[in-house]
Amino acid sequence: MAKYSRRDFLKTGAGAGAAALFAGGRLPSAAAAASPGGARVVASGNGIRATAKAMDILMAGGDPLDAVIAGVNIVEDDPNDMSVGYGGLPNEDGVVELDASVMYGPTHTAGAVAALRNIKNPSKVARLVMERTDHVLLVGKGALKFARAHGFREEDLLTEKSRAAWLRWKETMSVRDNWFPPKSESVPEELRSVMNTQGTINCIAVDGAGRLAGVTTTSGLSWKLSGRVGDSPIIGAGLYVDNDIGAAGSTGRGEANLQTCASFRIVAAMGRGMSPEQACLEACEAIIAKTKLVPRLCDADGRPKFGLNFYALNKKGEFGAACLYQGGKYAVHDGAENKLRDAAYLFKRRQDRG
Repeated sequence: MAKYSRRDFLKTGAGAGAAALFAGGRLPSAAAAASPGGARVVASGNGIRATAKAMDILMAGGDPLDAVIAGVNIVEDDPNDMSVGYGGLPNEDGVVELDASVMYGPTHTAGAVAALRNIKNPSKVARLVMERTDHVLLVGKGALKFARAHGFREEDLLTEKSRAAWLRWKETMSVRDNWFPPKSESVPEELRSVMNTQGTINCIAVDGAGRLAGVTTTSGLSWKLSGRVGDSPIIGAGLYVDNDIGAAGSTGRGEANLQTCASFRIVAAMGRGMSPEQACLEACEAIIAKTKLVPRLCDADGRPKFGLNFYALNKKGEFGAACLYQGGKYAVHDGAENKLRDAAYLFKRRQDRG
């Protein structure tokens, strides 16, 4: 496993501007590549099942786009993952709205859907947008109409668990309305832990022939305004693939990523010779620089109050990930082993600083 030190980072163009913000923290080691030339699958921390499924498909000679979509479908279908697909936390009106994008390296084509209701696998619909239309992005009622035309069955995506979480949010957000919360002891701990989420799953892959593909899918920010769209369905923000270079994706605060188009930046940085990890760290540093311009998003130290995570994979099979704050994990299947790895980071958590 390669080491990437704080000193090495500060020698790069990305690190120079971040030096004053480090507060003495070190950059941890992050995953380097296994031997080049083989299949690799990388996903966000909730994607360990996705990387396993995707690698099974690649090992059987399958296409990388088939692989990553089949991988994230596991999470989209899981009612216990409250940030993606079925059971995802809803908008402020109690309605689940899903976003997703796909991109296929060999043809450099992409498809996406946003604010899609009643269809639990938006990644599949995004693929059809790519393959069966002359468009890249369909939204709202148009996306739903398109999905129905292709035989997708509408269903209620709000599970009892996600409905209860939404209701709890409605009951506690104000003391000046007519919603009365239950006694605190009647609220299960699991609901308290998911009252706000920005969860998403990103999965990117390269096969043994060097073909790249990626997908990002999400239910978005919990309790968002109806119609809000984050970075996940935006090509260049939540996902970007260039078959000559590599692929990148993200999870976390979509608004920050939308304002920097970080996935495109990461792939472009890899094209200039940066490792996947270095490129992800450079994107994190760009987020920090822009966030400092908006005081309401910063803590007393001038650091972002939110989290944002990036994942990258190049054509040689080298991979890496980085987060704004310590503690991020990502899933990697290198063809021999499928496991969660520590992501690089810029800042230690406040409670971890001496």
